Amino acid sequence: MQLTYLDNNSWCIDFGNSRILLDPWLVDDLVFGNLAWLFKGIRRVPKPIPDKVDIILLSQGLEDHAHPQTLKKLDRKIPVVGSPNAAKVVQNLHYDRVTSLKHGECFTLNHHIEIIAVPGSPIGPFLVENGYILRDNTTGMSLYYEPHGYHSPKLKDFAPIDVIITPIINISLPFLGCIIQGRDTAIEVARSLKPQVMLPTAAGGDVDFHGLLTSLLRSRGSLEEFKPLLEKYNLETRIIDPQPGERYKIPLQPRTVS
Repeated sequence: MQLTYLDNNSWCIDFGNSRILLDPWLVDDLVFGNLAWLFKGIRRVPKPIPDKVDIILLSQGLEDHAHPQTLKKLDRKIPVVGSPNAAKVVQNLHYDRVTSLKHGECFTLNHHIEIIAVPGSPIGPFLVENGYILRDNTTGMSLYYEPHGYHSPKLKDFAPIDVIITPIINISLPFLGCIIQGRDTAIEVARSLKPQVMLPTAAGGDVDFHGLLTSLLRSRGSLEEFKPLLEKYNLETRIIDPQPGERYKIPLQPRTVS
């Protein structure tokens, strides 16, 4: 397994001889609902679009996960798997093959990689987007991704999981509370799934943010706070602090395939 952090929530995952492009925002600015005065993310350097992508995987339909400008740049013949909300975004962009996954549903990539949708982040009072478990049925290795720190109790049925990508900090807004709650939940999901490796996401290393909302956002937590918690609970999980653009070969001990 090799992982390349593309900043914010974007990852390129090389897993089981397959390449998965996850929640890509690679070009142009990030704006929600054309309200640049409210929030605007600017990449200092555009990220190159990875080649030989087998599938695009989208956890949410919001612009920071299903970024329209990036999706317009990508080859529309690449298959897309996403939450129902994300699937609507790519269908409107006329992608050839789009699979909408509800919670509990599974998509099989290249005959042996399972992509399982699990409950993820609540978006408003009536919509819960997707987290994903990726599992290689040949080696038994697995990865779990959830970008806002909302972890379903159903995850325990998949334990142990080798790699977790999830935030370890909280980001909140006055009156709305946490929009990312990693500081409060990352250690609990680690205790439940006992990963070999964890990588934080949603940090935004090479991105500048502007607009009214940025002055109201509050962040709590850090990698330095999180590491002692692993020791407290006797977890041997290794933490990798990913740097944008860097590719990491993830050291894993093989699991027994049942």
